[in-house]
Amino acid sequence: MIRTVTRRLLLGLITVACVYALTFIMVVTIPGNPLRQSGRNLSPEAEQALRVRYNMDNNWLYFRQFITGAIRGDFGPSFSYAEWTCGQIIASALPVSVLLGFLAILLAVAIGVPLGVLGAASRGGPLDLAATTIVLLGISVPTFVTGSALLVVVGVYLKLAPIGGWGDLAHLPLPALTLSLPFMAYIARLTRAGMLDVLGSDFLRTALAKGVTRRTAIWTHALRVAFLPVLSYLGPATAQAMTGSFVVEKVFGVPGMGQHFVNAALNLDAGLILSCVLVYAAILVAFNLIVDVLYAWLDPRITGAV
Repeated sequence: MIRTVTRRLLLGLITVACVYALTFIMVVTIPGNPLRQSGRNLSPEAEQALRVRYNMDNNWLYFRQFITGAIRGDFGPSFSYAEWTCGQIIASALPVSVLLGFLAILLAVAIGVPLGVLGAASRGGPLDLAATTIVLLGISVPTFVTGSALLVVVGVYLKLAPIGGWGDLAHLPLPALTLSLPFMAYIARLTRAGMLDVLGSDFLRTALAKGVTRRTAIWTHALRVAFLPVLSYLGPATAQAMTGSFVVEKVFGVPGMGQHFVNAALNLDAGLILSCVLVYAAILVAFNLIVDVLYAWLDPRITGAV
């Protein structure tokens, strides 16, 4: 297992390096001048001094400067936010996105797994139809639509939650629920498909023949096997929820990574773009590694293949 984890970790580091290199190539080839964005009015002398200071005219030096700085934890200055470094922006925004994404995944698992199990256990019945309808709505309806609808209904008409902002526990439920809906739908669909395969298996019939109750057989024996595809999905889903909540953060005014990444792209802020991508890639690799280890722990048959 240690050798497997080490190999996966090395492959993950190579993946992060490749993602960063490709992002750097795209950033430096985009037309435009980041020093002239966001309404800046620099003199030619000041602009040239900044270009020399940050090695903006030498891609190799800029690449090496960012890498060495990132290793030390210094991502350099941001051209979008005056007097803020990229590290300070990430340090303030990443915990917000991580908290929001973590709560969204918890909600998605807590609702999606039982929904899929109940749908499979009552295949073709009213409960299965209701579960399938919820899944289709969760997958099909964009988050900006569900987020806006929740804001209007829950925030404006029912006045059960604030309609925006951040900093209080009351600000968490609506954006977390909105972000969780697509993940919940996919988890419910995967759980239902896995349960349908397991419910007709020989080991489950044997357990029922030995006197195990149907409820215990479904929620204990069958779910453990059917949960494996869900576990594989949770790695990239968790990373996506923690780093890809651009629309939800915009709708609810959440000061997370998503808004900063969008602003960086619009303002050609190369340092902040590269910093965000590096953090995103590292989180994705880390959660995939965690899922691989958990997968091998739940199903020892695939330990050698992880």
